[in-house]
This record gives sequence, C-alpha cells and structure tokens, in this order.
Amino acid sequence: MTIETPILADIRTGYRVITLNRPDKLNAFNESMHQALRRAIEDAEADENCRALLLTGAGRGFCTGQDLNDRLARPGQTVVLGGALEAHYNPLVRKLRSLPFPVVAAVNGVAAGAGCNIALACDIVLAARSASFIQSFARVGLIPDSGGTWYLPRLIGDARARGLAMLAEPLPAEKAEQWGLIWKCVDDEALANEAQKLCEHFAAAPTQGLALIKQALNASATNTLDAQLDLERDLQRAASLTPDYSEGVRAFMEKQQANFTGRRK
Repeated sequence: MTIETPILADIRTGYRVITLNRPDKLNAFNESMHQALRRAIEDAEADENCRALLLTGAGRGFCTGQDLNDRLARPGQTVVLGGALEAHYNPLVRKLRSLPFPVVAAVNGVAAGAGCNIALACDIVLAARSASFIQSFARVGLIPDSGGTWYLPRLIGDARARGLAMLAEPLPAEKAEQWGLIWKCVDDEALANEAQKLCEHFAAAPTQGLALIKQALNASATNTLDAQLDLERDLQRAASLTPDYSEGVRAFMEKQQANFTGRRK
C-alpha cells in the first residue's frame, strides 16, 4: 500500500522548495494536504537560513483548488461551505503574504479555483507557457475565494476581473503576463531553472529590506497616500538600522570606488 505524501519539502542553500504532490488529482487540496502544507511553511519560517520560498506543483498541474470528492454530500444533505476557508485557505493566503521573505510561485500547469488564487498570493508568479489560470468557481455556482475577488480587480482591472470570474474561461499564461496578472511567462523547459535563479537571487539579497517592502506593498491596498507616505517614512527608518543596509551601502561604495579608479587608469 502506497502512503500518500501530499507535500514535498526540499531544503536548498538559502531557500526552500515546497511542492504540492497529488499529481493524480492535479494537486487538488484535501485535509491532509492542507495540514502538511501548513507544517512545511511553518518549518520554513522558523528556519533562520531560509531567505525565500518556492511553491510549485508536481506533474502536469500546479493546483486545481479543492478536491471536490472531500465535499460530496449524501443524498438529501447540503454541505455548507465556508468552514474550509476559515480553517485552511484564508490562513494560507494570509501567511503567504506576510512571510518575512519573498515567495515565488512556479506555475507548471493549470492553476484553477483556489489554486489560481493561492498562486496570486505569492510575491512573484512565474508560469510555464503551457500553463493557464482559471477562476472556475462560477462553473459550480460559487464565488472566487482565497482572495480572488480582491486580487483580480487590483491586478488586471474591473472589466477583466468580472470576465474571468463570471465566464470561468481559462487565461493562457502568455496573456496573463500581458495583462499584468503574473510577473513572467517562460518556456516550459525553462520554468524550474528561472524559478531557482530567482530564489538564489533572493537568498543573497537583503532579506530584512525585502520583508519591509512586502509590508509596505501590502498596506498600500487600503492606505491613503498620506498614510502610505508616513508608513514609508517609518519603514525606511527601520530599514536604515538593519545590517543589510550597512553592508549594502559599503558594497555599493566599494564598487563605485573601483569603477572610478578603473576609469582613471
């Protein structure tokens, strides 16, 4: 009997790779997968050597959201949804947005339903050219959840958000990049390498400053300009007191001096 391992966690130098691992179900979520993913993210956050997180899927899909086999009702009964959002999906989206380091999503195939919106909760989304993004909720009479109704209008505008949400049509990765839904679309065979290079970059970058950038951008969605200016002032003060800033300025000045000396020779 094969024991399912719904989440694979790989520790790399400076970052971790978390792979959703139910490929026969297109990595749809069930209870055990939720629990395993929560533990994997908590372990990454607790690791002081982890400076970035890469989230991807096994097989030919990234994630198709909820495994509906876990939500089937007996004849004559109705399953009232909402509990899973409160217990699992909403905490996951909040955690991805608030982690003190960058989160990269490598969307290797279809990202549908909550799976699409979990990808959008990451800081940077790379997608294989064959991938697609589907707000599939309307097909079964539901609304986009896991932050979908919040992310879509802000990323691509109201008209496109309504079209994706109400028509539930697939959006190819290349068009998702053109619309500004994701950071970049790359050739399928280049996806893993591009995602790895991003995480290696972040592993060597000023993590504390990146965490403050995340905090500022998260707050900007609801702040007035005046409030955001005040927040930028306060966070910049905090950033200037970090070792990352001191080391960054020193390295910058040394490079400038070397360039100047080189031009004079």
